[in-house]
Amino acid sequence: MYFAALLARTEDGWEASDTELDDVETLSDLAELAREASDDDTVIVYIEQEDAWFGVVRIEGEEDPRIYVSDGAAAARSSYGEILTREILGDDLDAELDELESLDLDGTEDGEPLAEEADEDDETGVTAGAVPSAPVGDALVLADLGLSERELRALDSDALAVIADALGASEVLEAVR
Repeated sequence: MYFAALLARTEDGWEASDTELDDVETLSDLAELAREASDDDTVIVYIEQEDAWFGVVRIEGEEDPRIYVSDGAAAARSSYGEILTREILGDDLDAELDELESLDLDGTEDGEPLAEEADEDDETGVTAGAVPSAPVGDALVLADLGLSERELRALDSDALAVIADALGASEVLEAVR
């Protein structure tokens, strides 16, 4: 189960809305959705999957989106999280996956599990070891808006409330939550 919210900065302050991600298949789709919420102003897209991970995407006008994900490995195992982690890790992730696929491991190396026992997600095909089980992306994504890198990395449960509070958008977020 996913939860997604948009926080758009306008001339009158922050506006919040929950959003459906059903039509989002790429980062471009997500950026387009965010840009529709606010023309040239800052839009923060927050995506969370059942307290397993959360992601923050910051979009400002036509600039490239800035992305932060709280747990790369957990996010890579989900459809929306994979969109974000692939964008962050890009060629590094693809190269690591290609390298893993090219290895001829028969399960006898140093007690490693057989290939059919490997921890691989059926939905995305991303191996668990290919993406770090740690935050990935731009940890300074919200620093100029009141949430430091250290504070962002420390978030786990109810991250959206802390982020909204730092932005001064708690009241508008609660209205749509």
